[in-house]
Amino acid sequence: MSDAGADPALAWSKGLRAELRMMVAAFWASSRRNRLLGLAAGLVGVVGATAYMQIRLNAWNRPFYDALTRKDLGEFTTQLGVFAMLAGILLVLNVSQTWLNQMARLVLRQGLVEDLFGQWLAPLRAFRLANAGAIGTNPDQRLSADAQHLADLTTDLGVGLLQATLLLASFIGVLWGLSAGMFFKVGPYVFDPPGYMVWCALFYAGTASALSWAVGRPLIRLDAEHYAREADLRFELVRVSEGVEAIAMYGGEAAERARLDATFGSVYHVLRRIVTATTRLTWVTAGYGWFAIVAPILVAMPSYFAGKTSFGELMMIVGAFNQVQASLRWYVDNFSAIADWRATMLRVAGFREAMVAMDRLGQDARRIALTEVEGGAIRLDGVQVAGPAGCVTLEGGPAELMPGERVLVGGGHGEGKTLFFRALIGLWPWGAGSIARPSRNRIIFVPARAYVPTGQLRDCVAYPRPAAEFTDAELTAALEAVGLSRLTGLLDKPHRWERHLSENEKHCLAFARALLQRPDWVVIDDALNFLDRPSRERIEGIFLGALSGVGVVNIGHDGGREGFYTRRLTLRLDPEGPCFVPAGGEGE
Repeated sequence: MSDAGADPALAWSKGLRAELRMMVAAFWASSRRNRLLGLAAGLVGVVGATAYMQIRLNAWNRPFYDALTRKDLGEFTTQLGVFAMLAGILLVLNVSQTWLNQMARLVLRQGLVEDLFGQWLAPLRAFRLANAGAIGTNPDQRLSADAQHLADLTTDLGVGLLQATLLLASFIGVLWGLSAGMFFKVGPYVFDPPGYMVWCALFYAGTASALSWAVGRPLIRLDAEHYAREADLRFELVRVSEGVEAIAMYGGEAAERARLDATFGSVYHVLRRIVTATTRLTWVTAGYGWFAIVAPILVAMPSYFAGKTSFGELMMIVGAFNQVQASLRWYVDNFSAIADWRATMLRVAGFREAMVAMDRLGQDARRIALTEVEGGAIRLDGVQVAGPAGCVTLEGGPAELMPGERVLVGGGHGEGKTLFFRALIGLWPWGAGSIARPSRNRIIFVPARAYVPTGQLRDCVAYPRPAAEFTDAELTAALEAVGLSRLTGLLDKPHRWERHLSENEKHCLAFARALLQRPDWVVIDDALNFLDRPSRERIEGIFLGALSGVGVVNIGHDGGREGFYTRRLTLRLDPEGPCFVPAGGEGE
């Protein structure tokens, strides 16, 4: 049965419930759960105490205004003292609520970000997500700005809803009691229904809520689109900032300006639509807000002018009515924030769901059997790597690579070398056959694009192991061996080293890690061919000397010294073979 004709409100509700269930389950498993529950309990206590004091303050209206009416200076002075006491207690409660609110925001964000980091950086997920289409773009926006915004909105709206609920529960009984004797006239007929003022407040707030939903619903979709376009703009700005040198060399400033203008144009377009939608909603919320000033007086006017209600009682009724209808109108007053929260929840929950779904990516497709075995050999048996452009196979049948061998796995341009490299790691499991290799921590994989993390240089050299595992002498010796002697005095210097080092130096740094960590194998995605000749000869000399017992698999082009490789294998791409394309993604 198709959902094409389903009720949008029902679909919205079902989607929200599913997202909330997932996020609540993540929260319940969080290490921050108990602390956040403690803060929530404190907020309930403070908000409950505030509601009680608000009732006391509302009851204070009657004697205070009646004293004014009678011009009773003694009673007036006494009531000022009562007010000072009530206001002082409410001030303490307000400050306490602010502190609890801010701490709840902070702890909720901490738990949310820790959960998202854990999901994102689970083995293989971040890589697969980056190749899964639009949901994998700009993860920084969802992990940082969206997570913070969701934590802030959830806390503020949650506390606001709690406060509105407790005030409603407290004042609806007060207003019901004050409605005794109230009436209204329609022509010659007089009506005095029980709880008259309560029903008026319910009607007033219900009408405003329904109208706000009808007028403001488009804001949910527009807010979600706005966050996506803002993330695109930030990405473009970072891209231009990091590529300013190349842009200047090409004289591409005008082209980049046009691209940025187009990206900002999409932001501007959605913001214009948000302005229009918000303006329409403001007509409803502001209109009802202004009318709320006189609404309770108009409703209570017949009883007051008939002499059945004193001025003090009238002010008490007005205060109780305003508390009830304000609590009932919480949805109206916060519709824009609720729409924003819903859009942010959609982005964060959708991102988290997509990350978890990466474990199921291509689960119906055939997979390469990858096993970790004891011993140092790598065995490749009938390996077929299914990629977007066809099937990558290793010519010559099964192969067993023995420890200490230096193997060149070659192939022409576009023959799927990077795809085969990913299959050896386990990043790309789709295809057939089997790969048996030592455990992941006994192999260093060197990608074609060198990666250098930020931080102290010693952390970059030791990555991903802790720098504390190695002495300064070992770190210095590794840098000197690969030709990076100029860096030996900078081990404690924090820097964005990926900008400070040349491409050649970045690749040399990767081989310094191998010299430090001494794995069983170093598997290279053509990175040797990115080295200048002196650096390449130096690295090959290390594998012939200090690391002669370490196996080398270079998946790339030939270009090394004569006799360096002890074995050569060839990759072949069969365009007619089995293919696999991740949803919305790309292969090599």
